Amino acid sequence: MPPLLHRLSRPVTAPIRRWVLDAFPRGQSGIDYDHPLGDPGWFGPDSVTWRMHAELPSMLAGGLCALMLQTLHPRALAGVYDHSNFRQDLVGRLRRTTAFVAGTSYAPAREVEALVAKVRCIHAQVRGHTAQGEPYAADDPHLLTWVHVTEAYGFLQGYRRYGREVPAAIADRYYDEYRCVAEALGAVDVPRSAAEVDAYFCARQPELVVDERSREVLQVLSGVRLPVPVPGLSREIFLGAGAALLPDWAEGMLERSTRQRAQAAASAKLMQGMAPLFRRALPDGLASRACARVGVPVESLREWPALPR
Repeated sequence: MPPLLHRLSRPVTAPIRRWVLDAFPRGQSGIDYDHPLGDPGWFGPDSVTWRMHAELPSMLAGGLCALMLQTLHPRALAGVYDHSNFRQDLVGRLRRTTAFVAGTSYAPAREVEALVAKVRCIHAQVRGHTAQGEPYAADDPHLLTWVHVTEAYGFLQGYRRYGREVPAAIADRYYDEYRCVAEALGAVDVPRSAAEVDAYFCARQPELVVDERSREVLQVLSGVRLPVPVPGLSREIFLGAGAALLPDWAEGMLERSTRQRAQAAASAKLMQGMAPLFRRALPDGLASRACARVGVPVESLREWPALPR
């Protein structure tokens, strides 16, 4: 950013930077993103994933969209409902999920492998039965696929809405790249293109329901208080921006009212205007550090990688 523009925008970007660092403090994961030099991790600077995951507003909104979608699957939801302290510490859960996505995206390979091994160990201990008596396990390959697909869908739609246009071939490459994390966790039959994701959602819809558990989790989510200034307003903007990404079939299942849809549209419009300010406020994020580790300018992430002919 030119020095003059940096000075002029500082009164706006400084509070945004403070908001982000209060909500998601740095340095708590223990991951060394700076070494070893030259290590591209699992994706590297030529990947779509490095570009897609570098935009904080689209990632946060996309992650919230994914959470809303995940509440619709009874067996996927049961593990969170029975084995998580989301009621008391939803912010902590959001931070841990954010740290995992950031780590698997940008950390050196050995750090990614350690993160995946840790999560696999946690999943192996999560067992139980749904409210209807159906058994579930967090390491069920099909449930892992559901969680991954909802996240990848949310991140991509968030980037399209709050980042920039994504050509169809780039979207397909993103799904194909990012599935390696899900497969490392044990997922199977992971969609590798936008068409496959659409077909996957269509095939899963008969399994999805909105019940008391999903309504409770959504209620907790709607009341989350981030440790930031004006937490209520911040929550409403990001939740609305996330809800604006929901596919039509999910909005119908969740019975979102005309008023809720209008509020989501307004939040999305506001987020579109704020997204460039987040980028200016956080020039030293993990994407920047990963680029420095492999010796490429972070500005290169603003261009799509070349696709094979």
